[in-house]
Amino acid sequence: MTTTTSTRPALLTRPLLLRFVSTVGASASFFLLLSVVPLYAGATGAGLATSALMFATVAGELITTPLVTRFGYRTVLGAGLILLGAPALVLTMSTNLAWIAAVCVVRGFGFAFTVVAGGALTALILPTERRGEGLALAGVVSGVPSIFGLPLGVWLVSHGGYSTVTIIGGLVSLVAVVSIPGLPNRHAEEHSDERQAGLASGLRNPGVRRPAIVFASTALGTGIVVTFLPLAVPASLTGLVAVALFVQPATTTIARWAAGRYGDRHHPAHLVLPSLLTCAAGLACIALTGNAVAILIGVAVFGIGFGCAQTATLALMYARMPRSGYGTVSALWNAGYDGGMGVGALGFGVVAVHTGYPIAFLGSAVLLLAAILPAIRSR
Repeated sequence: MTTTTSTRPALLTRPLLLRFVSTVGASASFFLLLSVVPLYAGATGAGLATSALMFATVAGELITTPLVTRFGYRTVLGAGLILLGAPALVLTMSTNLAWIAAVCVVRGFGFAFTVVAGGALTALILPTERRGEGLALAGVVSGVPSIFGLPLGVWLVSHGGYSTVTIIGGLVSLVAVVSIPGLPNRHAEEHSDERQAGLASGLRNPGVRRPAIVFASTALGTGIVVTFLPLAVPASLTGLVAVALFVQPATTTIARWAAGRYGDRHHPAHLVLPSLLTCAAGLACIALTGNAVAILIGVAVFGIGFGCAQTATLALMYARMPRSGYGTVSALWNAGYDGGMGVGALGFGVVAVHTGYPIAFLGSAVLLLAAILPAIRSR
């Protein structure tokens, strides 16, 4: 008598575990300095620093796919880790805003290479039958460094100075390079139709474009929170900043995992509109910058909405593109993430100078609602 058993393919393979090493290295380096560099740049340069980082990241994301086609995943991912880590080591050589912006630009290109090349490589490593679960796990792995990195960076500045933080932030990315040789080095041209699924085809596809717009809108709020929350709270509540910068990525990571499980069982499209509305509600609550309870509730609510938006939009975009378009999805989604953060930081800084932080936060919440139509149509 024979027995037939059905087995699911292994999820935690050696290539995926090695991929997680580079994920943690890049994410830790990025988030450890994300709120520290604006503090180093001061109130006048905070928006410039974050926007330079984010806009350079977007520019890098738009050129990563052809670079992968020519050089392969390992080379581009390794170069990204080096470009992200090495400039951090020399950031504190000068307080000149041009120098700070230049360092941010180089790190932005490095981060772009890691997220686009790494994101597409992750999707290809994962077995098709468990891709949703694997993407959720990858999101958690990349989210954990953000949970600890944002508040830890601020804490380290007050206890060890800026140089301590920048050296640690640079080294964690550079050390992760040792994991690169163990990863697959598939080239984009190995997939015969890869070039047919470029950025233009993704933007022409409304099923991909709409969730990308919604996600970019929520990312705008993230750029505002991480850049200006440390500057917006009164001096009497400065100890609250580290707690708030822990709560926001923590709730984001938990919500991202929960949304992935929900999306596998139901449909991720159901989460797009609620996630947008939740983000707007969180920003509106943060507008009460003098109230510690309101700030903590606001960052938690915003984090829940942003985590759900991350998973729901990415799952929809992958589902609506062929396998050859995974690089396109990774580029568009990450460009929406970083472009939204950059626009949010730069625009908020300009507005807040004239209105003050509370009104600027409230106006940002209203601005997010402009994406309601694509959110509704994404369903």
